[in-house]
Amino acid sequence: MKYLLTITLASLLYCCTQPEKHAPLVEDTAHLRDSSMAPFYHGVASGDPLYSQVIIWTRVTPEDSLPEVDVVWEIAADDSFQEIIKTGTVTTDPGRDYTVKIDVDGLSEGQKYFYRFHALGKSSMIGRTKTASIKPQNLMFGVVSCSNYEWGYFNSYGALAQENLDAVIHLGDYIYEYAPGGYGDTTLGRSPIPNKEIITLQDYRSRYSQYRLDKDLIAAHANHPFINIWDDHEIANNSYKDGAQNHQPDEGSYEERKNIARQVFYEWIPIRESDQHYRKLQFGDMADLIMLDERLERTFIADSLGDPTLMDSSRTMLGKEQLLWFTTQLKVSQAKWKVVGNQVIYSYLNWGHEDFTINLDSWDGYPIEQQQIADVIKSKPVENVVFITGDTHTAWAFESTNKPFDEYNQETGEGAFAVEFGTTSINSANSNESYSDSVVLVHENRITDSPVNPHLKWTNMRDHGYMILTLTEDRAMATWKFMKTIEEPSLEIKEVKNIWMNSGEVKLQSN
Repeated sequence: MKYLLTITLASLLYCCTQPEKHAPLVEDTAHLRDSSMAPFYHGVASGDPLYSQVIIWTRVTPEDSLPEVDVVWEIAADDSFQEIIKTGTVTTDPGRDYTVKIDVDGLSEGQKYFYRFHALGKSSMIGRTKTASIKPQNLMFGVVSCSNYEWGYFNSYGALAQENLDAVIHLGDYIYEYAPGGYGDTTLGRSPIPNKEIITLQDYRSRYSQYRLDKDLIAAHANHPFINIWDDHEIANNSYKDGAQNHQPDEGSYEERKNIARQVFYEWIPIRESDQHYRKLQFGDMADLIMLDERLERTFIADSLGDPTLMDSSRTMLGKEQLLWFTTQLKVSQAKWKVVGNQVIYSYLNWGHEDFTINLDSWDGYPIEQQQIADVIKSKPVENVVFITGDTHTAWAFESTNKPFDEYNQETGEGAFAVEFGTTSINSANSNESYSDSVVLVHENRITDSPVNPHLKWTNMRDHGYMILTLTEDRAMATWKFMKTIEEPSLEIKEVKNIWMNSGEVKLQSN
């Protein structure tokens, strides 16, 4: 009965309150809205599922610039909301860009829930979410990265929305900071907003608003909880602690820009807010998901293989505190699988181009720390470590080992200490945007299972899509699904690839 009373009072609040008139709210993304979704144009989202908690999110867009908006939220066991589990009222305002984020607690483990919001006399769409399970029989995670509005349609998000998943792990580059024409396909008419490189608070908010108005991204968020980490383009290309390749002196303070980007990320993403962005999410005795922050603590990026600082012990990707935390999590984990949410490629990789062999923005640019992590995994030893990686817009499958390859057996996998599965991009450009499939295939074959990369067992540098990581007691399997096109709306998948490792082995198999 107490829930009925709460809902009745809440209904009076959002149905009968008539706000005072204020100046119209003018936003440069207004033309992208679906009027039928007012005032919840950006849909709903959930994230960071725990055993008894999950974040739920929405954004209210009032017609006028209101100083405050009261929002009622509900979470239920059924999509008809006959069995409401929890409800409450929160207030949002322009200081949070009218976004709403609730950390709902008191839930049951491993359960599906439905949630919605009410404000200004209207109701949001219904979202679906799920708490983490203490004793899962298996786990299925969608793994994605690198969605650039100007490069094409977010078809991968639309297809991902239809999958049966425990959560979506987003490994970064959720947005891109460039001005129109700076990095994209200008022929498709998906021009980024605002019409410039984003630097200010309003710039970043407008760019997130544009992305979150995309129908496919709305669908993905509404159907699955997300577990997000940022990479560089949430701030600026090739960012690190004190600067970025795409931040110039005439663009103001980098520290200020970084803080703005961080604030807006937390406003628009369903993630718990903390000074410590890295974190661990547990899924019973099946998996520990260790999410790393490889941007805000890393030192500068070396400019060449001849850089005298490359082998300097002070060079760090994670920083001392995070490195100690990460290696400790690996050592103490009792879970079957230790899954590392990793933004940039961990395994050594020779890209095989005359003018580009090693990516110094990846772990190869931080070789001392890269080896320290390998030593921890090998010395325990820590079994069943799976790195999942974004950033490169390419699909990869490594038996992880670092140079030299003296202890690695290419045929048996002996000497490898982990596996690494890289997901391709949602739609950001890879080799296929510059070269024909036949040319790219030749290059893929040249660098795979080769003298320079004996531990690289498979790659696809041509296609866009997403990856599904399936974990069972016996194996960890990566399934890549590649979209037929990103140049027009379509959910058609043209190719599927499966590669897996058996528990207790570091040997990749495929069919």
